[in-house]
Amino acid sequence: MSDNNYIFDIEGLNVRYETEDGTVYAVNGLDLKLGYKKTLGLVGETGAGKTTTALAMLRLVPSPPGVVECAKLEICGQDIRSLSAQELEEVRGKDISMIFQDPMTALNPVFRVVDQIAESLEIHEHLSHHDAQEKAKELLEMVGISRSRANEFAHQFSGGMKQRVVIAIALACNPKLIIADEPTTALDVTIQAQVLDLMKDLKEKHDTSMIMITHDLGIVAEVCDEVAVMYTGRIVEQGTLEDIFERTMHPYTEGLFNSLPNIADRQAMLKPIRGLMPDPTEQPKGCPFAPRCDYAGRECESEHPALRSVTDTHKVACSAYDRQPDFLLERRKAR
Repeated sequence: MSDNNYIFDIEGLNVRYETEDGTVYAVNGLDLKLGYKKTLGLVGETGAGKTTTALAMLRLVPSPPGVVECAKLEICGQDIRSLSAQELEEVRGKDISMIFQDPMTALNPVFRVVDQIAESLEIHEHLSHHDAQEKAKELLEMVGISRSRANEFAHQFSGGMKQRVVIAIALACNPKLIIADEPTTALDVTIQAQVLDLMKDLKEKHDTSMIMITHDLGIVAEVCDEVAVMYTGRIVEQGTLEDIFERTMHPYTEGLFNSLPNIADRQAMLKPIRGLMPDPTEQPKGCPFAPRCDYAGRECESEHPALRSVTDTHKVACSAYDRQPDFLLERRKAR
């Protein structure tokens, strides 16, 4: 039975890529859920497994070499694992839409933009070609592009306008869940702000839930209600926006914040996280962050910490809290 309190509910998600050079462990035992009309920020370094998680949710991980294992994968009340290929096609684009990372390559260069928007309307909404074209032009205007440009091709648009077209495609059928994979990465700062404002306005207008995949904590603070921090394919800390920003608990999350420039003190030195992420082809016995962690103990090298609840909304995977209950308080005093 599905839990109607959540737009999606994932338990025990594992994704690995079996290649000639070895097995790449991309996602490892991930549990994640989100309430309706909420925005979740999925944060982490490049290679943390954020995009792979999104692709696995839509069953878009290529097989081979990808292998996906999951105890539970429910989205919009449906068990995605049990859907046939045809049923999946009906869900993608209608109930769940994805805004891919690079607007430069997300659009087909040989089709007019109006046709690319209208395609999903014809398939999912069963509109006639003429009605779909008219609705597509309305969607272009909704994202701030004149309908007079509807018959142009992708190469005739700037990066920001291409991203707006991709957003129009994603919103065409009023999906219940939008997965936005670093939608502002290829855009300059001014256009980033415009696109984020547009996405917030449209989300509120259509009561849509959203996953915002990003490594930019500023974007998270701007648009997200909840945050999940990923490291080596695992959730290491999860909570409300206030939990993560005001009551940071995991040393990796702390490192992400310390890596940000201090606007109030321009002389302050950045504190980058030392070292590199471990090789994804190797599964560490203990905590994967231990080699980079200033608080690591002996048990961190041999025991993998489980994600445990600290409050009703806040979870963290760090054994330091088990060996020292006042660990967070002591760290705050030391700062």
